[in-house]
Amino acid sequence: MKLTFSPMRRDDRLMLCKTGDTLTINGEAFDFSGIPEGATLPRDAVACEWLVSDIERVSGDLHLTLILPHGADASQGALFPVPITVTGDGPIDLPAHSVMEVEPVE
Repeated sequence: MKLTFSPMRRDDRLMLCKTGDTLTINGEAFDFSGIPEGATLPRDAVACEWLVSDIERVSGDLHLTLILPHGADASQGALFPVPITVTGDGPIDLPAHSVMEVEPVE
């Protein structure tokens, strides 16, 4: 799965998890397994506010663009995100929302 990001100043957060051709976005699963090779699913066919592109399958990989929210004091990684290729299943690491984010103390 190839993910491209469109940065946007927002207070809410984005959490992603991949399982096969299913992408879970903030707890809502979107199953893209029905998209055959070379096909395009229009953005308007998917009820997801985070999706900003059509979804295409190219050489077996799904390609899509999502909004990447960032805080007012965002890092360069959040302001200028690089596309990522996700090969394994599980949570997807994203750039920090804010440079001031602190890991919880246990």
